[in-house]
Amino acid sequence: MDASWYVLLALLLGFAIGAVSVHLLGVAAQRGRQVMAISSEPVPDGIAAMVHVLESAGIVLDGSNQVILSSPGAVALDLVDGRALRSPEILDAVRRVWRSGEQEVLELVYRRGRIGVGTEIHLRVRVAPLGNRFMLVLAADRTEEMRLDGVRRDFVANVSHELKTPIGAISVLSEAIEAAAADPERVRSFAQRMQLEADRLARMTKALIDLSRIQSDDPLDHAERVPIARVVEVAVDRNRVLAESKRMRVLPRVLDEVDVLGSEELITMAVQNLVANAVQYSPEATHVGIGVRAADGIVEIAVTDNGVGIAPEDLERVFERFYRVDPARSRVTGGTGIGLSIVKHVAASHGGEITLWSRPDQGSTFTLRLPIAGTTAPKEKA
Repeated sequence: MDASWYVLLALLLGFAIGAVSVHLLGVAAQRGRQVMAISSEPVPDGIAAMVHVLESAGIVLDGSNQVILSSPGAVALDLVDGRALRSPEILDAVRRVWRSGEQEVLELVYRRGRIGVGTEIHLRVRVAPLGNRFMLVLAADRTEEMRLDGVRRDFVANVSHELKTPIGAISVLSEAIEAAAADPERVRSFAQRMQLEADRLARMTKALIDLSRIQSDDPLDHAERVPIARVVEVAVDRNRVLAESKRMRVLPRVLDEVDVLGSEELITMAVQNLVANAVQYSPEATHVGIGVRAADGIVEIAVTDNGVGIAPEDLERVFERFYRVDPARSRVTGGTGIGLSIVKHVAASHGGEITLWSRPDQGSTFTLRLPIAGTTAPKEKA
């Protein structure tokens, strides 16, 4: 064949290949523009506004599972890292929902934070399609809810156990009295012990009622001006008999006479419990000091004893319901294990706090700190 034919065929082949390449490039460019248009299409304004005002965690992802919107709650829970989801479990759920088109709800334990082991939080996560192009992730932090559920379960269990002890003792003693009917001395002894258990049961029941009332009521809804000097005077008077029985002196020292806003009954109950606690756990023939001073809009009521003190490992737990550093000693003193819990709730409900300093064999100082009237206005009713 003539060489000119080869040249012609090569030209025709090159022209055909070029035409096909140009066509393919044009198709690819068109599809690229379509993809870019879809991926760059903004989230509707209503959805964006909703996500930004969510108190819980809200996240919107595009078709490639990239984060394009996230609420402050999602950032606070550390669920996003730039444009990526940090939780593999949530990302797996997102992929499943893309495939099925059906929303999914899951419960998971997530570790927030990137230093050390992080903080364990419990999340309820809902993943749902948002149209055809976006995915919505909503996450609610249930850590506090689950903690409170655990506290309630422990509370019921503790109440059942604590009430069972005096009730069982009364039952046994009543049977003993019946069996010893012919022996007046034994009957008298059993009756005295029964009276002690009945008194203990009455104190515990009253403490439980007081604690329940404090937790269900807000004293600032019907606040009154409460003179702290009068609170201290009443608290000391109510513990006078107990102190005299142990040859102890309760020495109040009110440096500043100020008022606070709240319930006089509850604040008096809190200070009375602190004084009673100090008297019960101090040796005989010692003294308990009560100091009142004000500074920077805060009044501090400090109750100091010379008692057995509290070990460092117990300092954080003494305000828990029914927690006793020495259960055997509590049975002797008649403590219910609820008094300090009441003090803590009274302090919190009045916008204050209770602090503790203690050393074994050196005594303890409990300090109730409350805002002085005039620095915090009472809460208005809705």
